[in-house]
Amino acid sequence: MSFFDDEDETQTVPRRSRRAGSSEGRPRSTRGGGGGDHELVVRRRIALGIAIVVLIVIVLVVRGCVQSEALTALKEYDHEVATLVSESNSQVSLPLFTALTNASNKTAIQVETQINQLRLKSQELASHASSLSVPGELESAQRSLVLAMNLREETMTKLAGLIGQALGSGASSSHALTLMAGDMEIFLASDVLFSQRVIPYVEQTLAAKNVAASRISSTPFLPNLGWLEPETMTARVTGKGTSSESSTESGTHGSALLGVSVGTNKLAPEPEENHVKSGANPTFTVAVENDGTATSKEVKVEITVTAEGKKFTASRLINSLAPESKVNVEIPVDGVPLNVGAKVEAYIQPLPGETETENNKAVYLAVFSG
Repeated sequence: MSFFDDEDETQTVPRRSRRAGSSEGRPRSTRGGGGGDHELVVRRRIALGIAIVVLIVIVLVVRGCVQSEALTALKEYDHEVATLVSESNSQVSLPLFTALTNASNKTAIQVETQINQLRLKSQELASHASSLSVPGELESAQRSLVLAMNLREETMTKLAGLIGQALGSGASSSHALTLMAGDMEIFLASDVLFSQRVIPYVEQTLAAKNVAASRISSTPFLPNLGWLEPETMTARVTGKGTSSESSTESGTHGSALLGVSVGTNKLAPEPEENHVKSGANPTFTVAVENDGTATSKEVKVEITVTAEGKKFTASRLINSLAPESKVNVEIPVDGVPLNVGAKVEAYIQPLPGETETENNKAVYLAVFSG
């Protein structure tokens, strides 16, 4: 063995050792690349989950906005209807029947002019009713509303065309007054539409959405049924009353609602809630006073109970009530739902020429039980 052979052998050993200890000599692992793929999958799944959550949130927000807009539309429609009814009663009905009752104290031209102005106001209200933005759930109420307002406008047009002739003399005057009494039935039809269609539809729809409805006035456009009779129409318009009307030809006219009881329970006005054990057919005792100076005739007293979206109405007629006298009127109402919240409205229809009507009505909250 030569010197050079030994040297080579000596040198190759550490060289192998270095190669064996170096990283280059080790087999490469594939775990690093697989780990990157796994992290990418995890990231994608997280991103997908976040996207789904965001989408759900967007859907919920949009749905909430849609529901909020729907409720707002219902409330706005309810408010518009309540305003229309109030304006129709206060700006057309009250001045109309006041004008007719006092027609004999004015010239025919003055009365004609006033009724024509009221006709234009009625036309304006009917047009407003037709232009309302209507939620889909209240289309039935809207149809009845528009029909009722159009009926009132139609009647006002007829009255405006007849009043001049009615304030004349002879057979033509009598004929015109008879036609006017017949036209009053159209006002009555409009009242039925409001009380049996418009108001119940609106209140039922809002109650189903847990929304408190406005108090749409239940005051009828036609003050009392006496206007349907040609003799009464003649007496009130011309001032030439019959013997039955003579007691109301002078003095002030008015009625006051003093209170309402069911059995021994005297109802407390809202917001207090009354608990009444009366069964499903309670009898309401309404205390009425003639607070005018003239005898009142044909005073209609009405009770309306609203519960579970339905209205239960009954009325009684006081034939005659002397000045400053009081009377208790008993009005039974059948089929009232038990053990649920109810609204009780007591109402005395205004008399011809009666201008102060705030004391003609009262509202109570009650729960009836067996």
